[in-house]
Amino acid sequence: MKALVAYFSHVGQNWVGGGIVNLVKGNTEVVAEYIRDITGADMFKIESKNEYPSNYDECTHVAKEEKAKDVRPTLKKLPAGDLSEYDVIFVGGPVWWGTYPMAVFTFLERYDLAGKIIMSFVTHEGSHLGECVDDVKELLKNSDVKPGLALYGSNVADSRTMIEKWIKDCLG
Repeated sequence: MKALVAYFSHVGQNWVGGGIVNLVKGNTEVVAEYIRDITGADMFKIESKNEYPSNYDECTHVAKEEKAKDVRPTLKKLPAGDLSEYDVIFVGGPVWWGTYPMAVFTFLERYDLAGKIIMSFVTHEGSHLGECVDDVKELLKNSDVKPGLALYGSNVADSRTMIEKWIKDCLG
């Protein structure tokens, strides 16, 4: 089974453990790397052409505005090809205003993912899955969307066992 981990991760100021901290590697990227290491999946980092501000308050303002206007930001790049070689697509990002950052939807809408297994994972500090899995199910009606995995960003360093269990539970 060939897999791709497509993820969005924010560096700079993030809300972690009840306060703002500066991250040089985003929490979602840490989880994406664990998934890659566990499954041997290829990785693709979803990045907006216009980068999100590293300042927490500025970033949340931009994210809220994008969501309110249902914006699909232009991405810096896309994976080569049509993704037909992949059986499983892991889709990850932080929960921003109850769902994935809009750049994740730009990525998902770009490809025909019918028949693919979709595994959503998120990092958060209290939002849990938000509407991420429901939004993916609504968008990808012809895909097999598995139960999602929500991890507290402040706990990602110790999350490998939980990630392994989630993958095993969903894929057997």
